[in-house]
Formats: sequence, C-alpha cells, structure tokens
Amino acid sequence: MLVDEAVISVRSGRGGNGIVSFRREKFVPKGGPAGGDGGKGGDVLLYTDDQLSTLIDFRYAPRYAAEDGWPGQSSHKTGRHGADCLIRVPVGTLVYDHETGELLADLGGPRMKLLVARGGRGGRGNVHFATPSRQAPEVAEGGEPAQQRRLRLELRLLADVGVIGFPNVGKSTLISVVSAARPKVADYPFTTLAPNLGVVSLPGVGRSFVLADMPGLIVGAHEGAGLGDRFLKHISRTRLLIHVLDAAALEGRDPVEDFDAINRELALFGEGLADIPQIVALNKVDLPDGREFGAIAAEALQARGLECHLISAATREGVDRLMEAAWAKLAQLPAAEAQAGEGEEELLIAAPPREEPLTIEVTESGAFRVCGTAAERAVARAYMQSREGLAAFHEALRRAGVLDALKQAGAVEGDTVRLGKTEFDYLEDDREPIAPRRRTAKERKQARRDRTP
Repeated sequence: MLVDEAVISVRSGRGGNGIVSFRREKFVPKGGPAGGDGGKGGDVLLYTDDQLSTLIDFRYAPRYAAEDGWPGQSSHKTGRHGADCLIRVPVGTLVYDHETGELLADLGGPRMKLLVARGGRGGRGNVHFATPSRQAPEVAEGGEPAQQRRLRLELRLLADVGVIGFPNVGKSTLISVVSAARPKVADYPFTTLAPNLGVVSLPGVGRSFVLADMPGLIVGAHEGAGLGDRFLKHISRTRLLIHVLDAAALEGRDPVEDFDAINRELALFGEGLADIPQIVALNKVDLPDGREFGAIAAEALQARGLECHLISAATREGVDRLMEAAWAKLAQLPAAEAQAGEGEEELLIAAPPREEPLTIEVTESGAFRVCGTAAERAVARAYMQSREGLAAFHEALRRAGVLDALKQAGAVEGDTVRLGKTEFDYLEDDREPIAPRRRTAKERKQARRDRTP
C-alpha cells in the first residue's frame, strides 16, 4: 500500500548538566574547581534510503526522540554525548514544518541527510567560571533544552514518464504490457488507487526509463475530487507525460474533450504541470469504431502540434512505437537536475523551530506565568544550588527581558512568578537574587488547575 503523507513528532536530546566539583588530592587541603561539562544531546536527522518507497511505517511509529546528553563528572570529565536519532525516508520526500507549513527540504536524491532538530549543548562545569578573584566558583550551567517540532512528510514518486488520463482508459493495462509492474486491471472506474512504477527496457544498451501509472483523474481533481489532488502532485517530478485517451469512446465521452478537461485540471493545480511535454496515446483501437474515432481525434490533436499514436494496450498494437517515441522525446528534453547527495553523502540543515516570544499571563490565583523560548532556556540552564548560581539566573532573566516585563505587567514585591516548572517570588530590588521556593500542596494543586486549559 502506498502511503504518501505522514505527520511525525521529533525531539532532540537535552544537553547534560555541568557540575560543581573540586579536586580532592592527598596533602592538598583545598583543590581548585574540577567540575566537568555536560554532554551534548543527540540530533534528529532524516536520511534518504532508496530501498523505501512508502511512508507507511510512520503511520505506526509517529514519535521519535534522540538521547539526552549525560551530566559532567568530577576531575574535568565531560559527560557522554547523546546518541543521534536517524529516521529513514524514501527518496523524493518533501519535509514541511507542520505548524507553519514552511518547506524545510526536498530530499530528492539518495544519500541525503537533513538535520531537523539539533541537540542541546551541554552545560559548563564550574571549572569554566574560575577567575583570579574567584578561585572556587560554586556555579555551573544546566544543559540546553531539547528542540521539539512536528513535521509533515510528503512523498512524490520519481519517474521519467507519467501516464495520465480519465479512469478506465487503459493506463494500467499499458504499464503492465511494457514493464514488469502488475497493477490491478479491471473493467470499472478507479481500479488504480495508488501510483504504480515500472521500468521500460528497450532493445539496446542503456535504453530504459521509469514509467509511472497515475490513478485516473476526473473533472475537479485539482480541488480533491476523486482524491485527484493527492495524485497530481506525483506528476510534478516527471519529465514527460503519456496522455491516454479512449479512442472507442466506450464511456460516451469525446476523446478531444477528455484531453482538454484533464489539461485544465493540470493547469488549475499549478506547480508547472501544464508545461510538461505530452505524447497522446489513443487506446482501444482494436474495439469497434475505435480506429475510426481514434483517427479523427488524432487529426484534431495533431493540428495543435501534438504527437499522437493509435494503440491497443490489450493486443500491444502500436505499443512498441509509442515507447520508442517516448524514449526519443526524453532524449530531447533536458536531463533531470542532479540532486544533492547522488555522490557523496551531504548534510542539509533545516531552519530551526520558531522561537516563542516573551509573554506574561496572570492566572486566576494572581500568580504571573512567564512563557517564551528565551526565558525557558534561561531557567533550564540555571544552577540554583548556590547563591552564585541564583545571581547568574537573575542576570539571565534580566537579559531575557523577563524582569522588565514583570514590572510592566504590575508585579509587586512578593508576587508569585511561574516560569516553566520553576516558581519564585518577585523582588523589586534588582540587586537581590531571585530564590525559588518549595510550593505547598495547596499551591501545587492550584498550579495544576492554572495549567489546565
């Protein structure tokens, strides 16, 4: 089953915490700082695997996370880095940010990697804070928080030639007789529910191309009628289209009108589909009136400068000439642009997740809730086990604009401020560090009530 769309959630690894530690040596009563740095969190990367052809795995496993970095150790030892999370995707996958709709990358070639969530940096140990005037610093940094985001994956098949047309005109029969593909063939509309790929091999060395049988299109396909918008996107990667028409008019439609109707859908869908060159195949000439009606339609379409072939996919009449014409047309068209990653492995870096601005909310209990990426990063990296660490946290809040925002929001001495999972009392005297306090059971219950939307 072809699954060509999926939404997944990814989270990188959090950076490990730096630690406060001091040397302990024999005959050395007071050693210097020796706290190691935390390890870096793991990254989340997508990489293309040409053995995959569908996104069905993501329907059952939509969440992915890298490993967190390990905390630092004493004696200047750096914590272990978190393991990366590698996610395999098929060649031809488009990666979008699900929240903003922004296209992050087009993974259109093999051996391509895309960094979608960067692991947090490890926090620095107290060895980095030693100065001539502060030789025993009791302060360290916490690791950077993880990046989280939702991604929308969209697969677009890669083929040299796409076969298009109304339902039940013989597209699946055609691909089944010219390649090893075995699509479902039946005498009713919408037999084909997903694109089928086949390789056409012509006599001679290196004379082959990939042919894609697209599910039948109908009027209104660009708006989603008959799931047409899901199928039209696959056509955008083809270099040539074989437009199959029912020459025998078994459904009571005129072949030329069918040709115009499908091309209107291509133009309305956009993405340059109407500009892809086409060869017209008037199928079913083996049926009564098929050859006569096909000749009339071919004359009308040739007057527009189109190349037309009378064929019967069921009996293979004219099919070989059609494939040779498609090969000759491909040779005249510009070659497909080489995608990054076709040679050596190449790493692409997606735009980072959007940072949330600083906001201040007043809860029903009168507490001030602070939200914002910079503020949350400050509290995640804070070391609150010493007075020096609290002073550094206070300065980080000042740089992030939190203190000024609280003052403008009307906070006064003693008001409760909640920032992430940390709660502290607001102090008007900026010279005093802000100290977090332990909440009572009643306050914790009220905080949970405030967080509930």
